Amino acid sequence: MSLAGRPDEARSLRTIHAALDAGVTLIDTADAYCLGESEVGHNERLVAKALASWPGGRDVVLVATKGGHTRPGREWGLDGRPEHLRQACEASLRRLGVDAIDLYQLHRVDPNTPIEDSVGALADMVAAGKVRELGLSEVSAATLRRAHAVHPIAAVQSEYSLWSRNVELGVLEECRRIGAMLVAFSPLARGFLTGALTDPAALEQDDLRRKMPRFQPPHWSHNVALLEPYRALATAAGCTPAQLALAWLLQKAPHILPIPGTTSLAHLEENVSASAVRLEAPLVARLESLINQSTVSGARYSAATQAEIDTEEFPA
Repeated sequence: MSLAGRPDEARSLRTIHAALDAGVTLIDTADAYCLGESEVGHNERLVAKALASWPGGRDVVLVATKGGHTRPGREWGLDGRPEHLRQACEASLRRLGVDAIDLYQLHRVDPNTPIEDSVGALADMVAAGKVRELGLSEVSAATLRRAHAVHPIAAVQSEYSLWSRNVELGVLEECRRIGAMLVAFSPLARGFLTGALTDPAALEQDDLRRKMPRFQPPHWSHNVALLEPYRALATAAGCTPAQLALAWLLQKAPHILPIPGTTSLAHLEENVSASAVRLEAPLVARLESLINQSTVSGARYSAATQAEIDTEEFPA
């Protein structure tokens, strides 16, 4: 389960508790997940409050968080320097109210800091007993190999869905080779694969999708045309469109772990139930033929955002 939204606190706590009651055992957050102008670490404090008030016990829940961003003013930047990561990790420990973070991930690669230095600092946190496992987010296969040579990398978090297949260019296989999980964020293509979003103009003005090319003209008119045949495949599979997207990922490889995020109890139940969906090979072939890097129009990020990300990308 990924936590990065902006609902009210009471609704958030109910959703987290319901997820844990349903058997979800991983909660993913980050120090950079906050609401508008609210302080860094807002979401981590929410997770801490949810775990403290859940009767099931902290020991059955794995908590993953991320560091590597800085916010000196209103704008975010990258900071992978060892001194910053040590401070960020200590701050996350305090906000989460834990003695050790189960999975601590470098949120983005800082181009001004060698990955070996960043991972080396995080390895020191493992040695000190403050972090149990290390992860990376949005990295190339080459960077993953360099990082893993410094300290074992347990997980790589990258966008992965039917319409964002960039990890298939190398990261997915590299994860398999080193024994790391591929933690797939935005497995529902930022809501596109739920089939519910038909007009991006209805999105709130500060919704990040308004800045993403795939949700803008001329790309949106091309992409939205994929939804009707996609819904038909979900019907053929006997599931909802969202469950179809999650089931595809779950069957793709055993080392893939999708982390859909939601603020809706109904959607939470829908997502969890996707694990029971089984897709036949012919339907999978039709699905992958319908939605893939060649049939989706537009880059996944703006040029400015993409320049900050160390990943292999299919041409837009």
